[in-house]
Amino acid sequence: MRAAVMYGAGDVRVEDRPDPKITKPTDAVVRTVAACVCGSDLWPYGSMPATDTGRPMGHEFLGVVEETGAEVTGLKAGDLVVAPFTYCDNTCGYCVRGLHISCRAGGRYGFDGVDGGQGEAVRVPCADGTLVKLPVAADSALVPSLLTLSDVMTTGHHGAVTAGVGRGDTVLVVGDGAVGLCAVIAARRLGAERIVLAGRHGRRTGLGQEFGATDVVAERGEEGVARIRDLTGGVGRVIEAVGTREALDTALGAVLDGGVISRLGVPQYEQGPLGRTEFRRNITLTGGASPARAYIEHLLPDVLDGTIDPGRVFDRRFALDQAPGAYRAMAERRVLKALLHP
Repeated sequence: MRAAVMYGAGDVRVEDRPDPKITKPTDAVVRTVAACVCGSDLWPYGSMPATDTGRPMGHEFLGVVEETGAEVTGLKAGDLVVAPFTYCDNTCGYCVRGLHISCRAGGRYGFDGVDGGQGEAVRVPCADGTLVKLPVAADSALVPSLLTLSDVMTTGHHGAVTAGVGRGDTVLVVGDGAVGLCAVIAARRLGAERIVLAGRHGRRTGLGQEFGATDVVAERGEEGVARIRDLTGGVGRVIEAVGTREALDTALGAVLDGGVISRLGVPQYEQGPLGRTEFRRNITLTGGASPARAYIEHLLPDVLDGTIDPGRVFDRRFALDQAPGAYRAMAERRVLKALLHP
């Protein structure tokens, strides 16, 4: 099969790799219908040391089941399924608590002999626990929005849930990438009355306003914090969807004492300003990697009936063999989120 492999910073290749095979009775082989490049893929794209072996890429995909292992009971060949961005058994203590990201039997695509999602097919471990069957055909116009349930929409929802967003709230979303825009959708869906989107890319923030953002702040740093406070007087709920220290500083500067900051962006820092000043402000810092599997079935009805349309974050389609160009276009901010089709 053809699949995208990263060999180092800026070096993504599409090459022939072995076809996936059932290796455990709980596996399924899924033929990919749609996949995409994640903003988190851009961090290794910018900094990964060169390797001779490469790393299979991609953790967001949707496809058709081709084969199942002997112990898979809930799926059959021909089912259209979406995969959360990590696999899980959906039965361990963590999964039962809704923390599928920490599943004791789980893991990440592209590691430990598991295929990446940016390929023609994927061997999915723990198939019964991981994959969610979709009640539409593979050529449905809903496929892009259903694909977002693999990661960006469920991650945006995780930020809104952990920030405690509720009816009538004023919310700040820091970041106008796909996750930030999905966080706007999620905050609006949970009843937020005012949503301030901090971002400076007009096309993206315009989409954010269509999703429900009431205000856009393009300024950064102290100027941005001052603008947010001028608009709102300070916000009680913040969703930080970037992962840089600057974004965290903006969140801390804008949040009210006693407020909540949910971090969604993969941190690109090891230390943050969490000393005595922050301690005295009684700020709650929460969030983290989304347990996407916990949210898929919750959000699925709203995608199916058109209540939310997160697939609009995909602003360009690429054939799988064009994956290197898709990475380059996203890294250069020419594309918000690239959809790949084999």
